[in-house]
Amino acid sequence: MAEKTEQEQRETVKQLVKDARIAMLTTMTGDGRHVSRPMALQDVEFDGDLWFFTYSDSDLVSQVTANPQVNVSFSDAKQHAWVSIAGAASRVDDRAKAEELWNPLLKAWFPDGLETPNLTLVKVQGETAEYWEAAHSSRVVTMLGYAKAAVTGKTPDAGANETVRL
Repeated sequence: MAEKTEQEQRETVKQLVKDARIAMLTTMTGDGRHVSRPMALQDVEFDGDLWFFTYSDSDLVSQVTANPQVNVSFSDAKQHAWVSIAGAASRVDDRAKAEELWNPLLKAWFPDGLETPNLTLVKVQGETAEYWEAAHSSRVVTMLGYAKAAVTGKTPDAGANETVRL
């Protein structure tokens, strides 16, 4: 298989993020522990920035204020693909951006919609991404490959793994 160009790698990351939609956002606490929480991605047109709604008084906001370096990971079991994005997070109070990103399904977490008290955005500016795509789209074929590798002692073809600068 031919090597992908940097732009093709970025496009792969963009598509994998779009397909996954739910992320685990990992921050660091004041005492140095990593904490991950599921978050719904708000901006489908991934351009290196990831947007999430949260409450301004949340642990997430206080943690990214103290230590903005975060990791955002996505898993798409249907496509057998995973993405890990490292970057810097910040709180953004921008009503116009919130209106642009708002989705009515968010009312489950923010019952008063855009008028929810303490509603804010967290923006993650992606710096690098690493992704893995399974060599086969079928779980059965993938598992057979692992079984064969276990018997033969040869490393299975786990698919593509690339690191991309965003």
